[in-house]
Amino acid sequence: MSAFSQATFTASVGNPDQLLAEGPPEVVFAGRSNVGKSSAINALTGRRRLAFVSKTPGRTQTINFYDLGATGRLVDLPGYGYARVPRAVRTQWDQLVGGYLSRRASLAAAVLVMDARHPFTPQDVALLKWLAPLGLRLLVLLSKCDKLSRSQRVAALSAGRRQLAAFTPDGEVRLLSSLTHEGVAEVRTLLEEWLRDAGRAAENKKAPGKGDINRGRKRLNQN
Repeated sequence: MSAFSQATFTASVGNPDQLLAEGPPEVVFAGRSNVGKSSAINALTGRRRLAFVSKTPGRTQTINFYDLGATGRLVDLPGYGYARVPRAVRTQWDQLVGGYLSRRASLAAAVLVMDARHPFTPQDVALLKWLAPLGLRLLVLLSKCDKLSRSQRVAALSAGRRQLAAFTPDGEVRLLSSLTHEGVAEVRTLLEEWLRDAGRAAENKKAPGKGDINRGRKRLNQN
């Protein structure tokens, strides 16, 4: 049985000082508002409403944790880059997201969800630059790929791999549709493998401190 099918909601955190205690390996999901991040999490876990899907971009303002048992956790960050969100709220999000990413020793991998029709926006690139020094496994998930033709999907995947290679040589790029479930099983298998690898590494050796990973922090919500 897939660990993802056992996913349960654990907590919503709106303050970096209230983050859950360190535990099993975590995979964090990030992305611009309205790119289908929550829908992707629901598709991967086989649950309809595990992650709340809002029709109002920028509505989610907390970090949401989902437990996968002993295998690990999924962590859903607030969306970024939506201009109509008040500046004060965007500043709060920066502090919350930055606090999580800079402190989390159990963070093993990051999934950056992008709309397959409009990938690698300036905000996406800013986050990639911020993540690059952390040494995490990185997956760029091109969502809503059902809206592209077959030839457009091939082109988007090829272009995405070239663009990601500028930030990390070991990153992965996958297509995914929460509507048709294209790519869901493949991505689920990949993330479960990463979580198992991280769990084995933690058992063999206590994770060292990440050092000064605050350097180069970029604001995620640029105008």
